[in-house]
Formats: sequence, C-alpha cells, structure tokens
Amino acid sequence: MKIVTILGARPQFIKAAALSRAIASRSDVQEVIVHTGQHYDDNMSDVFFRQMDIPLPDYQLNVASSFHGDMTGRMMMGIEPVLLKEKPDGVVVYGDTNSTLAGALTAKKIHLKVAHVEAGLRSFNMSMPEEINRILTDRIADLLFCPSRDALNNLQREGFDHFACAVHEVGDIMKDVAVYYKDRGVKPVFPLPESFVLATLHRAENTDDAGRLKRLVHAFNDISMETPVVLPLHPRTRARLDKLSLPLNKSLIVTEPVGYLEMVYLLTRCGLVITDSGGLQKEAYFFGRHCITVRDQTEWTELVTHGYNTLAGVDYDAIMAARNQFFAREIVSNEGLYGIGRTAERILDTMAGTGGF
Repeated sequence: MKIVTILGARPQFIKAAALSRAIASRSDVQEVIVHTGQHYDDNMSDVFFRQMDIPLPDYQLNVASSFHGDMTGRMMMGIEPVLLKEKPDGVVVYGDTNSTLAGALTAKKIHLKVAHVEAGLRSFNMSMPEEINRILTDRIADLLFCPSRDALNNLQREGFDHFACAVHEVGDIMKDVAVYYKDRGVKPVFPLPESFVLATLHRAENTDDAGRLKRLVHAFNDISMETPVVLPLHPRTRARLDKLSLPLNKSLIVTEPVGYLEMVYLLTRCGLVITDSGGLQKEAYFFGRHCITVRDQTEWTELVTHGYNTLAGVDYDAIMAARNQFFAREIVSNEGLYGIGRTAERILDTMAGTGGF
C-alpha cells in the first residue's frame, strides 16, 4: 500500500509524527510526504522534522502564506502532478488548514481515496477558515477518523451515516505523540522562572481584530505583573503587535515559536495554559494542565464539558477569574477522552484492511 501524506502547518507535523512512525514499522506500507510550505520558517516547520524523526518530505511545494484562494489554488496545482506521478492507493490529510482542503480536493478530483485524520470537529463558527476547511474535507473524505465521541456525534447529526464513506472513532493521534514524547522534553534556551503561565496567540479572529488583540494584550500584561507569562510569539501576531504599536510588559517572557520538545518541557512545568490554539487545548489536558481558551467557541467541546477548559473569549474579567481559579491546579482525569495513545495503529490497520485504501 502506498500512501501520500499532505502536510503544511505546525500542528500537522506533530500529528504526522505518530502515523509516520507506525508506517515505518511495517514493510507492507510506503509513505510519500508532500510539504506544501504553508508554514516555512525553521521554527515553524523544519525543527519538527528534526526533533520528531519525521521522514523528510519527498516533495516540497514552497507555497508560502497568501490570500486563502491563492494559497489553496497554488497548493492544488503543486499537489496534482505529484499524485499523478506517484499513483498512491490513497491520500492522508490532517486537521483543518488550507493544506488539508487542497490535498483532499485534489485527490478526489482525480478519483483517489482520502482519509481525514481529526474528522468531525465543529466549532459552529463559519467565520473561521478552519471550520470551512474541516467541513468540506469531511464531506468528500472516504475514511473519517474521529478523535472523540463528540466528533463522531457531529457527523452522525449531519447525516454521514447516509454518505458513501466510513466513519471511525479511533482516538486522538496527538495523544499518541504526547505519550511517546512526555519524558523527552527539551529545556528552552531562554531563562525560565520556577512558576509561570504558558500563553500562545495566533488565530486570525484575534490577531486581525485590533479590539480583540488589545484586550488580550491588556490581560496578558496584567497577569504577568503577578505571575510570569511565557509567550512564544507567532510571526503573524508579532507583525500585528508591531503594526498596532501594542506594548508588551517587560515581565512577559516573549520568545520565538518553540519546537515540540520545548513545548513539552513548558507544558510539564507551567501552572496554566492560555491559548487560542486548538492543538494546545488538548496538549494542556494531556499534560494535566487547565486551559483558558481565548476564543468564543472551541471544537474541543468535551474539555469544556468536563471543566478542564474555560472558554473566556476576550473578556478580561473572565480571563482573570479563570486564572485565579485554575492556576497551579493539576488535572487528574480518568475519562480517557481521546483514547489510550494507540490511534496511529488503529488508523493504519483500518486503511490497510477491508474497506480501507
């Protein structure tokens, strides 16, 4: 069986590490990796291939960030000749980025099977580009691998039982990665306080809205006056802060984006996570940390239901109240919300079995 894997963004590199490792353990499966170039800086791309032993991409398309239509179209133009040349049994896409949609659309147009890892997630906010990408990818995929029961239920409510596809609840592949790397964290090169809040900020809904960004900076600055805040800063966020001349307190520890192993180190030592990242919400849970999500909706609804994640939006008072309630409170969970860390094996067995690729 030959699989073409389409990657392009930081979260996808992390997820692919688990499946690529499972593929490498089998002699009957070949993987061809296509990197679209959606994330292209070393600390947003190359570092993950080095740290996580992901095979180097067989094809590098170098499609950098641009307008959504332009980026997605150029990705499809680059992916199609690769698929025609390689003639795989199927194509694997991850998550909800433009690379995800471009890979799925291109494959289906030339009648190849598509497997969507992390299917069924819904924020129910159609202003999010990620929501559009995941809905469209789900609808045309042949194999839909759901990370949770909530994701499976979403697809059932949308009528996927009546579509020509196979839906499987397999657990979350990022749980596999967390289990494998939990004791392999690498200390970042910058000085780290004994107690701190870990924060990230990059979603367009926050960075492109000056009012929302100002309120979040205000909250981060005030939290940092009491507890140090480590803020690995996404290039888009840094550019917006500079453009709007929004000052960050000197008590904020602002760094470049960090690799996955550095993030593991930070997660195992922080007292709380504040983020608008989908992946980091789960990683906080995997490493026993409460999370404040600075968005109005989340696709990881089960974390909110169980009280591990607080949806605060950009409400200053809500952020501060959650910070006071949950800082340094570890999560002890017995629910097993996202499987037991063997999702990659289940996905690979399904793709290689009857009804797969």
